[in-house]
Amino acid sequence: MNHYPHPIIAREGWPFIAIAVAAAVLVGYFAPLFSIPLWLVVVFVVQFFRDPARTIPQDPKAVLCPADGRVVVVEKATDPHVGREALKISVFMNVFNVHSNRSPVDGVVRKVEYFPGAFVNAALDKASTENERNAVVVEAKDGTMVTFVQIAGLVARRILCYTKVGDTLARGDRYGMIRFGSRVDVYLPTDARPRVAVGDIVSATETILAELN
Repeated sequence: MNHYPHPIIAREGWPFIAIAVAAAVLVGYFAPLFSIPLWLVVVFVVQFFRDPARTIPQDPKAVLCPADGRVVVVEKATDPHVGREALKISVFMNVFNVHSNRSPVDGVVRKVEYFPGAFVNAALDKASTENERNAVVVEAKDGTMVTFVQIAGLVARRILCYTKVGDTLARGDRYGMIRFGSRVDVYLPTDARPRVAVGDIVSATETILAELN
């Protein structure tokens, strides 16, 4: 996959922005005062779909953060998509974060799995197994398997994933988006060294989540 060629505003946002602007203009034409809340909606939609370019760390052992947000989990857990014990790091996105999801490592996509499910608060641990989610498993150049899972949340109702089995991802490549609040789980080998802690505020691509051994 090539690096995402549409910085600043995500392509998925243009239809929502166009609808919001049209509604604000239409209402403003007939009743300017009543259009003010609609222009606030326009501002919210634009900020939600902002998608700035990011600087990509070049450390070959670095696992980059796949999403903006706050770290809510750093623990040993079972990776259900590969069937192994793993280091699990989870990032929760609220509606004010950038919602583009980016590949944390270089490698080849070996598995893409979609699971329908519920829409409980994505900050809760049970969201990893109960919510609607989409898992991508990538084999890095040294054979290391890295799993990253997009998880829908309480408000999120649409997971978008643009990669498929056999694709080659480069770190920082934009591979999807979850609309309106969500979470991403990353599963790494147990000997990976975490570089973040619960509560840390992180940025997609620019924050290093962990280092591979």
